[in-house]
Amino acid sequence: MRVLVAGATGAVGRLLVPLLLESGHQVTGISRTPKGAESVRGQGASAVQGDVFDRDGLRRIVAAAAPDAVVHQLTDLSGADGEATNRLRREGTRHLVDAAVAAGVTRIVAQSISWAYAAGEGPADESEPLDIGAPQPRGALVDGLRALEDTAAVMEAAVVLRYGVLYGPGTWYAPGGAVAAALAGDPSARFLGSIEADLSVSSFLHVADAARAAVAALDWPSGPVNIVDDEPAQARAWLPVLADALGVPAPVATSGRQDWARGASNALARSRGWRPGYPTWRTGFAAQGA
Repeated sequence: MRVLVAGATGAVGRLLVPLLLESGHQVTGISRTPKGAESVRGQGASAVQGDVFDRDGLRRIVAAAAPDAVVHQLTDLSGADGEATNRLRREGTRHLVDAAVAAGVTRIVAQSISWAYAAGEGPADESEPLDIGAPQPRGALVDGLRALEDTAAVMEAAVVLRYGVLYGPGTWYAPGGAVAAALAGDPSARFLGSIEADLSVSSFLHVADAARAAVAALDWPSGPVNIVDDEPAQARAWLPVLADALGVPAPVATSGRQDWARGASNALARSRGWRPGYPTWRTGFAAQGA
């Protein structure tokens, strides 16, 4: 299969490209910078420099690549700018999908997130609604994700991967990353999340497992799929383990809880044959520095 990867040099994309090649696919990666494009070529794939906000330029790129499928791994999280990320999810996804449709592409695999569900009891599955109408700034995040998912769904085959909180190389939760800095007391640390050790529940996902899911999803039927590990957990449980792995102080436990923070179920992904290589954050956090 000819696969075009948008976001080929991001935390997931840089692991995804070699996995696609190992699976026998022909891969073209898009990067915003010459350095990024060169990095993709260094992995053995074709590469092109492009910007998803350049609508006409993106159409030319997709037409020239003539892919059978597009994989959307675009984010803009390095600066912890929620507004920029929401714009990318709305406008960038629209441009990418329009370019794919114009080029006759019928399949897309797109990155979403699993903590946008409405409040409820227990881990959320894919049948449950997103948290539409949530207060800001969460409301803007959910609206951006809904736009991304609705836009992807116009394609004939659209698989939306609702990833857990990503950790591993290139993420905020990696050694030396923004979360480690925040736990160590650095007031300039920037990330979109919380380091309060409360009762809020999260589902995590190692970036390597995210990449493996994207490869598998090329053969999956349309619709959203939660891609998370096997152990949703309260912050007061996972934060001390993360802090220990990062070598920084653990925060004091508290009793608050965000009612939407409930984690997610990976039963659907497992029914399709996907298994997390890191089934729990308990071992995954420690493996980041290995």
